[in-house]
Amino acid sequence: MQGNTHNLRIIRAGFPDRPAFGTAVSDAILARVAAGELAATFRLHRPGRELAFSKQDRAAPGFAAAVAAAREAGFVPVVRLAGGRAAAFHEGTLAFAWASPAERPVAGTRDRFEWIAGIVARSLRRLGVDARVGELPREYCPGAWSVNARGRTKLAGIGQRLIAGGAHAGGVIVVGGSRLLREALVPVYAALELDWDPATAGSVEDEAPGVGLEAAEKAILAELEAEFPLHEAEIDPDTLALAERLEQRHLA
Repeated sequence: MQGNTHNLRIIRAGFPDRPAFGTAVSDAILARVAAGELAATFRLHRPGRELAFSKQDRAAPGFAAAVAAAREAGFVPVVRLAGGRAAAFHEGTLAFAWASPAERPVAGTRDRFEWIAGIVARSLRRLGVDARVGELPREYCPGAWSVNARGRTKLAGIGQRLIAGGAHAGGVIVVGGSRLLREALVPVYAALELDWDPATAGSVEDEAPGVGLEAAEKAILAELEAEFPLHEAEIDPDTLALAERLEQRHLA
């Protein structure tokens, strides 16, 4: 997407104390971008403690036990937009959500994965991390477009949601707090009867001590700015109103 002359809207607003509503905001942005009411939007924010389950998780026999385990660990369970399996967000993570218009959303799936994974990997390399794209054996929320460090620990996961007229590509970068992540996911994955290796869950700070959320945000924005003119924006009232109506679908 190098050389794109269209502005990319950047939204920083997060709702750490209201996780399901925060997810609904990204849902609402996607719907309005797909309808042509908003331009392409990249949301970058700092979440609170939430355990993001997929629709596949919700259909699993152990879902109720997994939700209880998440709450016991101090994480609010939510149902996210994208597929995959359970992933944890907390105050040491950086969440991102890119909503873009697409006439044929399915046809661009690989290109979107490749682009957003590249943005994340190059951003982490700016911070001194040996960041690579690819799935690790027995990683949590496994995916071919995960971003890892040294081929050893997962640092970021990426998923997509496609609707008529648009696409969402979103995920989370674990900047710090890898131990907290593992402690939350162990009982949740046990309840869902999913095999994973907790040693594969790492953080940027594990690889580059002293790097925090602010540095990670700046690195992401620098990579985006290399490809798009960026335009800082706020969440408009119509999007917030739609998010209010969509919040219920993201409650676990």
